[in-house]
Amino acid sequence: MSNLVFLPAYQIAQGIRARTFSAVEVLEAYFAQIAEHNSQLNAIATLDEARARKRAKEADEALVRGEIWGALHGVPITVKDALATEGLRTTCNYQPLANYVPQQDAIAVARLRAAGAIVMAKTNCATLAGDYQADGSLFGRANNPWNLDYTPGGSTSGGAAAVAAGLSPLELGSDVGGSIRQPAHCCGIYGFKPTDRLVPTIGHLPELPGYPQSIRHALTVGALARSIQDLKLCLSLIAGADSRQPEIPPVTLATPLEKSLSSLRLAWTSELGNLTVDREISSALTNFVTQLADAGCQIEQQVPQEFDFDTAWETYGGATRKSWFF
Repeated sequence: MSNLVFLPAYQIAQGIRARTFSAVEVLEAYFAQIAEHNSQLNAIATLDEARARKRAKEADEALVRGEIWGALHGVPITVKDALATEGLRTTCNYQPLANYVPQQDAIAVARLRAAGAIVMAKTNCATLAGDYQADGSLFGRANNPWNLDYTPGGSTSGGAAAVAAGLSPLELGSDVGGSIRQPAHCCGIYGFKPTDRLVPTIGHLPELPGYPQSIRHALTVGALARSIQDLKLCLSLIAGADSRQPEIPPVTLATPLEKSLSSLRLAWTSELGNLTVDREISSALTNFVTQLADAGCQIEQQVPQEFDFDTAWETYGGATRKSWFF
C-alpha cells in the first residue's frame, strides 16, 4: 500500500471508484506518510484528521450505494494555508491569523470538495504568500525533500514539498509572481498558473479577512501535482465564473489544437539582468533547449533589445507591494 501515496490523483480516483482500494485506505496511507516524513519537511501546517476520516468513510459508503460524488471521489488533497477552508484554520503563516477559522471555503476549495475531494491538511507557506520560501513565525521553515538544506521554493512551499514527497497527490496553491511555478521547479513536480481571471480567487489571503478585495490582477489559483493529467483535471474543476467575483468571465475551457514541435518558434535567454543565474540551472536550461532543437523546434537565444531587467523587476515589485499590502 505504500505505493498508493505516489499514484497521481486521477489514478487514485479511478482505483477508489473501481474499489481496487478504498478511500479510507488511501487516506490512512497518506497520514502514515505524513507522520513519517513531515517532522523533517515541515510541509504540513494543520491536519484535519477527524473530518477527513469521517469523509473518507462516507465516500466508501456512497460507492456501495452506487453514488459517485465527482471526478475526485474520495481523493485526499492538501490546500495552501493561504486559501480559506471552512472549519479549518487558515493563517497564511501570519501571526495575527494564528487562530483564524473561516466560516466558508474559498471558491476553488469548495469546487474541489464538490467534485469529491477530501481536504486532509493545510500546507506551510510563506508569510502572507509574499516570499520565495517559507520560514514564518507560526510554522517555521519548510524544507525541500530532495535536500533538507534547500528551500522547496515559495510561496506554495509546503504544498510542493508534500506532493514531491508523497504526502499529498494534489495541492491547491496560488501564484502571482511564481508561487506555484517556482516551488514546482525546486521540487521537481508539475505546477500550473492558470490564465488571469480564469479561476475565482475569492477566499485567498491576502486580502485579510474583512478587508475589501484589492488584488484584482495577476493572482491566480492553480494546482501542483505529479502528473500533467492531474493539472488538467484540477483546472477543469476549479475554472469558471462565479457571481461573487463578476470580473471572472464565463469562459469555456477548450482543448487546444495539437501542434508539431517543428511549428514552434521559441526564444530563450540565460540572462536575468544583474541577477546571477546559478551554473547548474543555466546548464539544465541549455540542455533542455538543445533537446527542443533536436526535436525540431525553431530556437533562438535572444534578449529583447534595450530591455531593462532591473527596471522591469522594480516596476513589478512596486505594483505587487501596493496591491498585496494595501
